[in-house]
Amino acid sequence: MYRIQSNATGTRSIEISEEHLQTIDDYQLFRDLIDSNGYVDEQVLEKLKLNIRSILESEAGKDKRLLDLCLDVIYHANMKAYGLQQLVILFINWKNRANTNLGMTKRAFQGTPFN
Repeated sequence: MYRIQSNATGTRSIEISEEHLQTIDDYQLFRDLIDSNGYVDEQVLEKLKLNIRSILESEAGKDKRLLDLCLDVIYHANMKAYGLQQLVILFINWKNRANTNLGMTKRAFQGTPFN
């Protein structure tokens, strides 16, 4: 279980499970999400919500894991653009740890453009 900070002051956080990260990976939810400027803002969060809503409305979106991700993380009361940025960083680092056998040693951190 991981915990991401959801605001800049550090007073709010959201718990993220391995299953949440795997669901993000399986549905490629972050693919083409962030614009070329590399910034995560409220528009990016809204775009993610719309993309997920579209998946859920389709026949393929009957996955309980995706619903759990929505309820636990994406539509969490504390989820704002800052929290999404932290989630993306966590996902990148999680994905890189999974690919350590491929020789990847890059680590994402706060302030790094995502492109």
